[in-house]
Amino acid sequence: MASGTLAAVTEHQEIVASQPPDHWDKPPTDWRFVWRPGWILSHIFVAACVVAFVLLGFWQLSRLSERKAANSLIRQRETSESVALSTLLTVDATPEQSTAISYRKVTVTGHYDTDNEVLIRNRTRGSSDPGWWLMTPLITADGSAVAINRGWVPYAIDENGSLAAYAPPSGTVTVTGLVYPTQNRQSGPTDAPDGKLRTLSRVDITRFAHQLDYPMYPVYVNLQTSDPAQSGDLPDPVAAPTLDEGPHLNYAGQWFIFATLTLIVYPLLLRRTARHKGSEKAEAAHDEGLVDGDRSDRDTPAGQASTT
Repeated sequence: MASGTLAAVTEHQEIVASQPPDHWDKPPTDWRFVWRPGWILSHIFVAACVVAFVLLGFWQLSRLSERKAANSLIRQRETSESVALSTLLTVDATPEQSTAISYRKVTVTGHYDTDNEVLIRNRTRGSSDPGWWLMTPLITADGSAVAINRGWVPYAIDENGSLAAYAPPSGTVTVTGLVYPTQNRQSGPTDAPDGKLRTLSRVDITRFAHQLDYPMYPVYVNLQTSDPAQSGDLPDPVAAPTLDEGPHLNYAGQWFIFATLTLIVYPLLLRRTARHKGSEKAEAAHDEGLVDGDRSDRDTPAGQASTT
């Protein structure tokens, strides 16, 4: 009978010991890990990312503001009456003076110098047709010249071959178009500083003028109309700038969303890690308690269990 009682007690102890601890319903948390050096670096990195995302969002908004201001300026100047370029600018004008008249509609009268035409590389018509811009100096009555962007021509032409198929009108020509400042190199390929080049990476008026025997205005003109008109469909005059607001607002929204998601997801990750570590600690303590209980049972004399 005593032996049966001992077995029942032992079985009862095993059943109680196998029950899950109360903390498994609501896992405890252990936040001490957040102060470890590796996690501190993680916090700093995440904070830096959030700041960067926010700054990028505001940068896109500033670009949107600049785009709107430029669009307003272009609309105003496109609809204004054309004036002679010489009344707005001198041949020796500074870059600041040149930029100030950007997008003005101007007229220039003179004759083309086809012997010194250059091709501007990597230009497209629309969004898909690769080709060149054909730049031809127009020499005015005082001997100075203006670079005229007569338009787009296809890549099929030989850059070192004849451009006679795209010859401009001969004699005196009056060109009407929009003024643009010289394009300075920000990145990408460079052009040789010396020698006479047939192609240029960009509309670099300073480099273009370097290979000419006459002075050039520090701007170029995108041809809109010509009197007399150019013959044929090519060169195809370059269209005026697109006056939409671009993707800047969408980009700004994306950066702000990235910042918001980071602020939401990272604390959730920390909370999940804290729960995991707290559960591990509680389970370890529970397992240690079971081991200690087993040792206590083994240390209990058989006689005491039998008297129970």
